[in-house]
Amino acid sequence: MIGCGIDIGSRTTKVVLYDAAKQKMITSTITDSRLDKEKLVLNLFNRALKSVKRSRKEIKKIVTTGYGRELVSFADESITEITCHARGVRHLVPQTRTVIEIGGQDSKITHLDKNGNVHDFAMNDRCAAGTGRFLEAVAKLLEVKISEMGSCVIKSGKIASISSMCVVFAESEIIGLLARKVPRSDIIAGVNKAIATRFIGLAGRKIIEPITFTGGVALIPGMVSALEQEYGQKIIISPYPQFTGALGAAILATEK
Repeated sequence: MIGCGIDIGSRTTKVVLYDAAKQKMITSTITDSRLDKEKLVLNLFNRALKSVKRSRKEIKKIVTTGYGRELVSFADESITEITCHARGVRHLVPQTRTVIEIGGQDSKITHLDKNGNVHDFAMNDRCAAGTGRFLEAVAKLLEVKISEMGSCVIKSGKIASISSMCVVFAESEIIGLLARKVPRSDIIAGVNKAIATRFIGLAGRKIIEPITFTGGVALIPGMVSALEQEYGQKIIISPYPQFTGALGAAILATEK
């Protein structure tokens, strides 16, 4: 039995096909999100089928998740990203009790019970601060690629102080730091620390281990280090962090 999970996020759209018999993801595809969600998702879905030489008839069920989950007419069901990320993380890292997810537009923390079910969660979806969009703005201002931010942090000699997490005010602060010849590596380290501190304000310091970090921002090495320093706990980076939600949706598709 093969299930399909589609995660339509603010920045990227992901499709995963999951084979329930083999209990593994058999393919995954990703692209930048655009306004025409239906056409985008259909093309991505067909690309996923073609990559593993499967037909539409072989897909038992299609489940969508993410902020655009209600925008796909050919899907069978939509499920919240909280539930899908929890299911995807528990498949990849079964011992997980806390899920940290930082995506393009929002950030979430989800607490799981011993059976992997969602016990409680908190979310910031009203402000771009502390999300991938915020990091994109910082990277553009500093004229570095997001993929290079992790290596920049390693070179940092002194973490710069970033007091504002509003994108507009933080940009002004960063411009001031650059004017004072503060190294870009120190500024990026300061941004990572500011994001980690803000996330703790959302999540609180008392969280149950093991902790698994997922979402696109988990791909930036400096972020997991900043979170570990703030929490004083080891944090696991989920395998395939960008695809966790789509994987969870695909698994739920086969279970339903």
